[in-house]
Amino acid sequence: MVSSSAISCCSELFGALGSKVSFAGDLKYNQTETSYWSEQEALLKPRCVVHPETSVDVARFVSIVTGIANCNFAVKTQGHAPAAGAANIQDGITLDLTLLNTTRLNEDHSIASVEAGSAWVDVYRTLNPSNKTVNGGRNGAVGVGGVTLGGGISYYSPQVGWTCDTVVNFEVVLASSEVVNANRTSNPDLFRALKGGGNNFGIVTRIDFETVDIVEVRGGHLFQSADYVDSILTAIANIAAAEEYDIHASIVTSCIFNAASKEWTILSIPIYTLPEFNPPVYDELFSIPNITTESTASIVNISTLTAEPPIAQVYQTFLTSTYAASSELLIDLFNVANATVNSMQVPADVTWSMSFEPLPTIFTEKGEGKNVLGTSKADGNGVILLAGASWSDPSSTGFAQAMGPKIVEIMDHTAAKVGGLHRFKYLNYADPRQDVIGSYGESNRAFLRTTSRKYDPQGVFQERVPGSFKLDL
Repeated sequence: MVSSSAISCCSELFGALGSKVSFAGDLKYNQTETSYWSEQEALLKPRCVVHPETSVDVARFVSIVTGIANCNFAVKTQGHAPAAGAANIQDGITLDLTLLNTTRLNEDHSIASVEAGSAWVDVYRTLNPSNKTVNGGRNGAVGVGGVTLGGGISYYSPQVGWTCDTVVNFEVVLASSEVVNANRTSNPDLFRALKGGGNNFGIVTRIDFETVDIVEVRGGHLFQSADYVDSILTAIANIAAAEEYDIHASIVTSCIFNAASKEWTILSIPIYTLPEFNPPVYDELFSIPNITTESTASIVNISTLTAEPPIAQVYQTFLTSTYAASSELLIDLFNVANATVNSMQVPADVTWSMSFEPLPTIFTEKGEGKNVLGTSKADGNGVILLAGASWSDPSSTGFAQAMGPKIVEIMDHTAAKVGGLHRFKYLNYADPRQDVIGSYGESNRAFLRTTSRKYDPQGVFQERVPGSFKLDL
């Protein structure tokens, strides 16, 4: 049953914004619903969807929804987070920012001003002719706002840090409906809080990034047999733990479990941000036999590399952790996960995967003390885990959502026993049940809470925006 506050809210929004508000059955409403990456998000049905075209529209939206008691809302950019409620809401209001999608370069091409609803691939395509890019997402379909507010991992991160570390200014609509800028000199506490603090402080409508000079990059996929998993994970650990990390190397290695055959396939995506087919950093990995005889390696521009084809909506779930960059540990983690998965009766439609990617100190030290993620050189070289399940049959939901926490808990326990479990949990890979904000460290959590009380004293973004990771004020 739709609440009377949601009905009143949509009515007032329609009166103020007219055709920028859509309802169930409208084309624009349906386009929003079908654009979500996960089935869980698409199944939620807001009372109405608002499609702002400017930050002024967003400010009018905020002034209306905050004036009506219990008018809850969600904020969506491209809607790639899998958890239900991350960017959609049942019987509330969804604010779909995807019409805020322009990218502009300043006169000397040092700063790109990007509206927060943009998809990364469109940003890259706009900047390519100027031989510039930004330190943005690796999947071009993902939204600029969500990636950046969660920290952000890029192919260029070993060179310049988290995506948020290359931000020079945020344009933000506060709970008061005031549109402000947050940067080093104006609202500097808010500027820092937004670098990893998620959707807890306002609605970000534009982000200004330092640009990165680009050349073409190495792309491609490497499919290898799980018979070589020890050697593959050793190669990944050696890349991550290198005394001098190669700043052009950005690799993700995924172990993918087939429920029917109970076998694993290892997929690596070894990217190199120079036009070199066989950079020495990947020699160890490339020496391991490949399942396919034809190489998929190519030299491409960043927009081509990130332009992933659309996939059908299915159910999805993510979990994350961070571990020491140790070959012995990664092998042990795979072995305990393998034993745990094989002890389960995994439904045939469920695919389980574990992706490992380096988190070297040369990456994390760039924003140390300047963002709120709490990562630092003192952590030592690490490896981030993205664990996930996907499934198509709704009857598998209970199993799939329970298996992930069980497997990751066992992996974390294994790592903790040898001192290899790092505290940090990456927001954009996390399950809603994980304590992301706590993983930033107590001083950062306290700072975020103080900043929230200052810029949102009524707790609008804590109480009225239930999605993502809240501060527990």
